[in-house]
Amino acid sequence: MKEIKVRTSSKDGMHDITAKVKALIPSSMKSGICVIFCEHTTAAVTINENADPDVKTDILNNLNRLIPFVQPEFLHREGNSAAHLKSSLIGCSLTIPVQNGYLALGCWQGIYLCEFDGPRDRQVSVTLVNS
Repeated sequence: MKEIKVRTSSKDGMHDITAKVKALIPSSMKSGICVIFCEHTTAAVTINENADPDVKTDILNNLNRLIPFVQPEFLHREGNSAAHLKSSLIGCSLTIPVQNGYLALGCWQGIYLCEFDGPRDRQVSVTLVNS
């Protein structure tokens, strides 16, 4: 298992970690899977378009519209229930095929760490499994 560290700089954001994950794949790995796991309950990982930055903005804006940070119904005392909900909706892990030493991502796809309760120091674990 390897680890990627990300320092987030705002309350919410999508941080492209594609290059960091790709750098961990050895060229000798002919076939297998890459498992990416977010070790936090107020952050998440996802795959989405990495060509147009407006996609990230649209995702965050709509998540914030659907789940505002402050709601009187929230019981969690820390005040970050919205971040926990967003993390659960987006998810904490990804599995990506590896073929001939490369992640089998689509043309426009990138891997993102989604921050919902920053700024924070975040860790994402990456496990490579040869097949």
